[in-house]
Amino acid sequence: MIKSMTGFGRCELNEGNRKFTVEIKSVNHRYLDVNIKMPKKLNFFESAVRGELKNYIQRGKTDVFILYEDFSESAGCVKYHRDIAAEYLGYLRQMAEEFKLEDDVRVSTLARYPEVFTMEESEEDEEELWKLLQKAVQQAAASFVESRVKEGENLKADLLQKLEVILSHVDFVAGRAPQIVEEYRTRLEAKVKELLQDRQVDEGRILTEVALFADKICVDEELVRLRSHTEAVRTALTEGGSVGRKLDFIVQEMNREANTILSKTTDLEISNHAIELKTEIEKIREQIQNIE
Repeated sequence: MIKSMTGFGRCELNEGNRKFTVEIKSVNHRYLDVNIKMPKKLNFFESAVRGELKNYIQRGKTDVFILYEDFSESAGCVKYHRDIAAEYLGYLRQMAEEFKLEDDVRVSTLARYPEVFTMEESEEDEEELWKLLQKAVQQAAASFVESRVKEGENLKADLLQKLEVILSHVDFVAGRAPQIVEEYRTRLEAKVKELLQDRQVDEGRILTEVALFADKICVDEELVRLRSHTEAVRTALTEGGSVGRKLDFIVQEMNREANTILSKTTDLEISNHAIELKTEIEKIREQIQNIE
């Protein structure tokens, strides 16, 4: 199957008092570029998340958003910082002595000072937490891949249609090319007879000139290669997989053949079809940039 590099996937996983929300979205990119945003307490899972995503994504600029909520009563705990309290108390007593003030420090007063008491998250079982996070990432990634495949099938259908258009231009050039040689021979003979009038026309010389002209404008090799490249694109699209880079290379070769045809021809009709050929190839090249 063909996958687009544009996709979106989302998963909400609720188990017990925990909830994970994972969103994955991507756009086209030459390589795999993953950017992960998640709570600090999950940062030590980043490498594992990247490893998991590589099972689903080969190319694309991918943004991953992870949200974690813990609704359990034991999610946080109060922590007393004795050293900070002692430092506050020492300065308060120093102030009372220096300024001859009443030392009226109470526990309730001291407890209000910053950082004496803090609310901290309780430690969690990392293995259990990873199992839940991994499951959420896998489900989001599966949804993400599904959207890529759907978009990829649309790209495939469009590209196959464009390949048929390209072959129609190739067929026209192949049919028109021999006519150009014959028309050149007719014009050459008429011109020579006009110049020589009643004198004998050298048929051998005319045949030589026609042969040289035919060789100069011959595009048989280019047409054969264009058909071959078109079939290679069709085969790659049918077989599927991560074929974006391969298709990009083939289309570059197709464009080169079209340029050669355009540079060789002296016929307006072939020129017009060669231009249309290049236009369709460029359309294909643009679409291929979105294939993984």
